[in-house]
Amino acid sequence: MGPPDPILGLSERFQKDTFPQKVNVGVGAYRGDDGKPHVLESVRTAEKRVLEAGMNHEYAPIVGVQSYVNKSLEFVYGSDSPAADRTAAVQALSGTGALRVCFSFLSRFMGDQLGNKIYMPQPTWGNHIPIANDSGLDVEFYKYYDDDKMWMDFSGMLADVKKAPDGSAFLLHACAHNPTGIDPTVEEWKELSSLMKEKKHIPVFDSAYQGFASGNSEVDAFAIRHFVEEGHNIALCQSYAKNFGLYGERIGTFSIVCGDEEEKERVLSQLKILIRPMYSNPPIYGARIVDEILSDDKLRAQWSGECKGMADRIIEMREAMVSELAAAGSTKDWSHVTRQIGMFCFSGLSPDQVDTMVNTHHIYMTKNGRISMAGITSQNIRYIAQAMHEVSK
Repeated sequence: MGPPDPILGLSERFQKDTFPQKVNVGVGAYRGDDGKPHVLESVRTAEKRVLEAGMNHEYAPIVGVQSYVNKSLEFVYGSDSPAADRTAAVQALSGTGALRVCFSFLSRFMGDQLGNKIYMPQPTWGNHIPIANDSGLDVEFYKYYDDDKMWMDFSGMLADVKKAPDGSAFLLHACAHNPTGIDPTVEEWKELSSLMKEKKHIPVFDSAYQGFASGNSEVDAFAIRHFVEEGHNIALCQSYAKNFGLYGERIGTFSIVCGDEEEKERVLSQLKILIRPMYSNPPIYGARIVDEILSDDKLRAQWSGECKGMADRIIEMREAMVSELAAAGSTKDWSHVTRQIGMFCFSGLSPDQVDTMVNTHHIYMTKNGRISMAGITSQNIRYIAQAMHEVSK
């Protein structure tokens, strides 16, 4: 028997728990204040249009639904991207699948140059590491989080970027860093871009929260667009699970900014060869939904408002959490909760404290103290805050 997945296994435990006040804040899926899965109205409208169009269910090409891919690139790079004509792109199986294609591509064609390794932030999303390992890459970490300050170690990050061999691959979270919820500032992104360009590093962006981090998809795309404008040939993994609520449809995009159109065609040909024995063709239903929303100005505006509503609820829960902790009697500084951004809160709770949260209070969360703020509601927030105070006194 293999060990259970650290996140999905937590959900299985939660399902078996009969405690009436149990709470699951371990899984990164948005929930409304009623604690139930949330489907956007813009998605419902797009679904109806897709069904009414009476489209067939034939295989998509290896690269996916082309109109979706085109709209996906415009969404993240901008309509006036300087790399529009030289970006190789394919539809992927959400963010996880995009990362697998990306890492497999790097391993196959740049393994020797990279020393078969990729640099990732410490900490990072837990699944990043096995995806890289299973693709033939070893993982090395660069400094990202300072445990004592409970904030970003930007100077340490720069030092590690500078120390790495020229031409190394670096995984960067485009926005709403998972699990810390801490992103570089605009000026820090610019400084990082300059240093990485000087070192000829390869930026690999993971973008899972565009529009869901700040509530503005243009703001959340800043780092990606700035790096491209500065001349980086980035690799980019996109997901529409979180920001469009299309978790189970597995819709994503993988793209590489190339030197010119001729290189783009060569890269695309190799991506097809890589994908064919991996999963052959991506799913079409969710791609058609995203395509419909991004192709219609009115529907896109509706989605944007709904996405901002999700982001605003997360922000409200952060503020309410700090208030409830104070009301519970905590004198600790919890300001990091409201300074962070995105779905996750890096609480600062230790593994032992997390064990008590799970085993005594039936509040399910990952060992590193990460809390999915989407799992917090106006009904359970007081109970969670009181438990956090109890274990952290």
